[in-house]
Amino acid sequence: MTTNIGAMSSRQTNLALLAITVLAVLSGFAAFGVGTSAGRWVVVAHGILGLSLLVLSPWKSMIARRGMGRERSGQGVSLLLAAVVPITLISGLLLVSGWADRIGPLTMTQIHVGSGLVSLALVGVHYAQRPVRLRTADANRRNAIRSAGILGAGGLLYLAAEGVWRVTDAPGERRRFTGSHEIVEASRVPATQWLNDRVQHLDASTHRVRVAGRELTVAALSKPAEGFDAVLDCTGGWYSRQHWSGTRLDRLLTDTAAASIVVHSVTGYWRRFPMAQAPRLLLATHLAGEPLPDGNGGPVRLVAPQRRGYWWVKWVSSVEVDDLPPWWQPPLPLA
Repeated sequence: MTTNIGAMSSRQTNLALLAITVLAVLSGFAAFGVGTSAGRWVVVAHGILGLSLLVLSPWKSMIARRGMGRERSGQGVSLLLAAVVPITLISGLLLVSGWADRIGPLTMTQIHVGSGLVSLALVGVHYAQRPVRLRTADANRRNAIRSAGILGAGGLLYLAAEGVWRVTDAPGERRRFTGSHEIVEASRVPATQWLNDRVQHLDASTHRVRVAGRELTVAALSKPAEGFDAVLDCTGGWYSRQHWSGTRLDRLLTDTAAASIVVHSVTGYWRRFPMAQAPRLLLATHLAGEPLPDGNGGPVRLVAPQRRGYWWVKWVSSVEVDDLPPWWQPPLPLA
């Protein structure tokens, strides 16, 4: 009987590890899309799920110690997983706390996301080598209580971490609801790109943006200038509220019956928006009263309030309208 109970405990620990790892990665990517405070719960859920892995670690370590006592295939994957998961958790805590923003050439976000994806891949390999299948009997009251207890403990750890940031006056105490830390000065706004994009160096005097069949100069988009304050919240872990000026898209688009707006960069990068949002979208040529620097999308970039930074298309080359629905695009850009 004791052996059966031990086997059941190991099995359920592994199932919980699989479920929480998958949910943690999915919620992490969902958090990239959070642009308004209404989506704060996604970020909180990601934190609780991540810390719930820490709650499972004592049980998983016992399983691992038993497994190391005998020759079995896949031990290398298990050891690698035991090394990568702590890196994911520690980098996440450092990212949120603001105590460290990079290690060498890598930002803390890159380390956290990269190690999280590696963890998910290793968990997949681990379960392929040692499959654990769900059973009808798993859907019972005891397992529901156990799952609630694991997540509840993760929630308590989340609250404890928030208390630590408050007591130590860590930068994490002042972070935005997305987890990003503020950059105040416009001159310090980083030059960041999505995946394989590179900073473009375009001549503002010759660059043209094609909008609704017309080719507009940067000077034409700059005067008469209109603008507003908007928060650029990068998935790299920082945000900055600045004044952006240029021309709103509703001033330029005449086919308001179209379903969506597609904004293209000279790099081939693009994003699609609902036509109804045209009054809130700005083709910006200036940041804080100065011409946009190359690294921040100059000479023309899109400003998309209440959306994360990857929606703010840099080095805009064209704006098109069509009848495809605004959701007809990858949730996150693929290149």
